[in-house]
Amino acid sequence: MSKQRAVITAVRPDSIAAELGINPGDVLVAINGEPVPDLIVYRYLCAGENLEVEIEKPGGERWLVEIEKDYDEDLGLEFAVPTFDGLRRCSNKCLFCFVDQMPRGLRPGLYIKDDDYRYSFLHGNFITLTNLKPRDWEYIFRWHLSPLYISVHTTNPQLRYRLLGNQRGGEIMVQLKKLAAAGIQMHTQIVLCPGLNDGPELERTVKDLSSLYPAVQSIAVVPVGLTSRRENLFPLRRVTPKEAAAIANRITAWQAEFRHRFERGLVYGADELYLLANLPLPQAPYYDDFPQTENGVGLTRLFLDDFAAALANLNRPEIKHRRVVIATGTLAATLLAGLVQEATARAGNLEARVIPVPNLFFGPQVTVAGLLTGQDLLRGLKEAAPWVREKEGVILIPDVMLKKDAPVFLDDLTPEALARELGVEVQVIPATGRGLVEGLLKPCGGILFA
Repeated sequence: MSKQRAVITAVRPDSIAAELGINPGDVLVAINGEPVPDLIVYRYLCAGENLEVEIEKPGGERWLVEIEKDYDEDLGLEFAVPTFDGLRRCSNKCLFCFVDQMPRGLRPGLYIKDDDYRYSFLHGNFITLTNLKPRDWEYIFRWHLSPLYISVHTTNPQLRYRLLGNQRGGEIMVQLKKLAAAGIQMHTQIVLCPGLNDGPELERTVKDLSSLYPAVQSIAVVPVGLTSRRENLFPLRRVTPKEAAAIANRITAWQAEFRHRFERGLVYGADELYLLANLPLPQAPYYDDFPQTENGVGLTRLFLDDFAAALANLNRPEIKHRRVVIATGTLAATLLAGLVQEATARAGNLEARVIPVPNLFFGPQVTVAGLLTGQDLLRGLKEAAPWVREKEGVILIPDVMLKKDAPVFLDDLTPEALARELGVEVQVIPATGRGLVEGLLKPCGGILFA
């Protein structure tokens, strides 16, 4: 654990902090005499009308500032990271850990294995609870961190120990009951590994988790993700299309039971299950309030509905003849091709193709667009580039292929560099249905939507 340093990186203009002369580079030491280890505590402590704020200036000088403000008024401070006292690292050796399957040479941040309950509360990151110490439990209860997102995988103690490679993995039901008793809501996931936690074990896990409703608000079933870089790792295999279909059907039966008991489906299959099984995506009511879209559960349904709404509200565009290529992973290519056909029917001057790009970096079994590298795209789009270039067209890529806070692919290639190599304009579009419609049919001037 690093020494706590809540270094201020920015001060919003016209804020309380700016008026007091607090500057970037200063350190927030305490509020009302209490240390501030992270953004969560900062927000809680700021929720008051009378504050005593201790600041350390770069030269070591200490300021003690008394502040009177509105109850919910923020001080105007910004920080580089949400946790000022370091990151709780993962202490597991999971049989299916994706980081262990990554090749060397990527940016260092991609190899960090975090298991920090604060990131779970703030950003929906999944945690295993195996690294919690007594002070961490006290923190969770004191600040009421709810909801939390928890990787359960199985409620069988011996099997969870085996899957996680951590003896504390077997304590999961005791831990979940402890959280439930404290009023903490939980969203849980089961990463499905064929031959290990499927079949009767999956039945047991869903039954155990559903017994904790309403504390457990959702259970996601997600197929294990495997790359081709599994040398010297435990032998795992992908979920087959037949298995995916069987699991999807079982989830439908569970949902019927839970809707009768709880008026909520409770258990949901990842989009990948339905795409892999070549089954229609469930309609929106299946997902209730869409509790796990960041985990790939219901995101495709939202995309489809957003696309249909955008197309329905579209003014017939007058565009010059052009060509468009949409680059994507192999998993969703067929689905996207159908949508593109619908969109191009609205504009006679538009030709469009969906190019499924194989993932050579992680291996062809990795099929999602978000894990394609710039080099994968460069190889996969070379043949299509001349066709696009003939009509001064464009290649569209979804923003999920890029780092969230910087326009770079996983291998640090930029869209601009990709465009130079291909000799074709490359546009980044939002990974939404409306984003696809706009990227395909945006006219040269004029109003696209009514």
